[in-house]
Amino acid sequence: MEKTSFDEIRKIWEFYEELNEIVYVADMDSHELVYMNRLARAIYGIQSLKEIKGKKCHEVISDSLTPCALCNDKRLEQGSFVEEVCYRPVVGKRMLVKNTVLEADGRRYRFELAVNIGELGRQDNEYELNEVVIIEGLRIALAAPTPEKSIEVLMEYIGQYFESERAYIFEEVENGICRNTYEWCAGGVAPQKENLQNVPVEVVSLWYKRFLNGKSVIVSNVESVREKDPDVYEYLKPQNIKSLVVSPLISENKIIGFYGVDNPPEKFLSHITYMLQIMGYFLVSVLRRRNLVRQLEELCFLDQLTGIGNRHAMNDAAAKVMPEKSIGILYCDVMGLKRENDSMGHNAGDALLVRASECLRRAFGEYALFRVGGDEFLVLCEGISQEEMQERIEAMKVDMHRANALMALGSVWRGDGRENMDDLIAEADMQMYADKMEWYAKNRLNDQPYHH
Repeated sequence: MEKTSFDEIRKIWEFYEELNEIVYVADMDSHELVYMNRLARAIYGIQSLKEIKGKKCHEVISDSLTPCALCNDKRLEQGSFVEEVCYRPVVGKRMLVKNTVLEADGRRYRFELAVNIGELGRQDNEYELNEVVIIEGLRIALAAPTPEKSIEVLMEYIGQYFESERAYIFEEVENGICRNTYEWCAGGVAPQKENLQNVPVEVVSLWYKRFLNGKSVIVSNVESVREKDPDVYEYLKPQNIKSLVVSPLISENKIIGFYGVDNPPEKFLSHITYMLQIMGYFLVSVLRRRNLVRQLEELCFLDQLTGIGNRHAMNDAAAKVMPEKSIGILYCDVMGLKRENDSMGHNAGDALLVRASECLRRAFGEYALFRVGGDEFLVLCEGISQEEMQERIEAMKVDMHRANALMALGSVWRGDGRENMDDLIAEADMQMYADKMEWYAKNRLNDQPYHH
């Protein structure tokens, strides 16, 4: 079979330029758009083909953070079409889409032709259309690489579909406090997440009464709650909230939080309630998966004795050092651990390691701390000045004597993070070893614990 060139495919596109259906083509590996016909460009606000260069198809077509599942659909193959109905939040319409694969010059391209078949929720068969948009939202969320990203994508989808200004999740944490843990904002809308980290559950106690009965909360006009729910009003008014819909997140018959949207069009309020209640079951499932991933990460990246990072965490942090920032590294070796273990037992040795880690926390708590060996610790300080680092080291030396946790110390500092991190760590290790040998020579001791 004769191979098709990219230039030959480009000539075929000319046929689609004046069609009354949306047509676009995207690279299936890079997800970059390579063609949009006249109608597609008009609908998505693209003036010319030059503007799409470097743009991702999911960013333009779905206004999504992550690629949709279409590029990875195993049913797609050259010479045949896969047909399905999906919702496109940017245009606010339900589309019948037909996809196929074009191969040229060793690359695979996804060709899509989309036909508008109506606006969701505005037709007689509303139940069926609701199911379509729910399934589409869940499909997009499930295509995300992590539970965290799935949640972010779903918030974006919900906010866009309901033409809202914000979509968000609040989760209950310890001591009766709710925190805004996820937030999507429409363009030009000020984020509120940072201002909503310690909201007492009592503030939304009237909401919880409805949640316990399996109901959502609809506020069509925020002024209507000024008198009957003043605590909620004091939170909502400064956020420029005029209306909202919130629905409970329930796991094992317990409310673990709630989620919702702010300032949607009034005509959507009852429609939103139904959709949020259905999607809430999926969202709770994703939150559980997220918690499991976090627990696994803690096991993989935290030292279980001291609670600080382990060597895996150090390698991960070292790989993410920003080259434009200054970097300071402190390498530490706990003196006398073996003798402490032999003479006093391993519980005493563990206590010595914990005391040493606490000295590091007091001196460098806002920086990255790691236990990188049995008796070795490392501190990674991004953005620290040389003077501040030395001041903290001197303060820690005093604290080590007070805590009866002597450590040999070696440090390096650079004005930026462009140097190889392994080399810098090795240099700090050598400085630490020299400090250790100097202490032993001065005290004529061999691996004995230091006692104040």
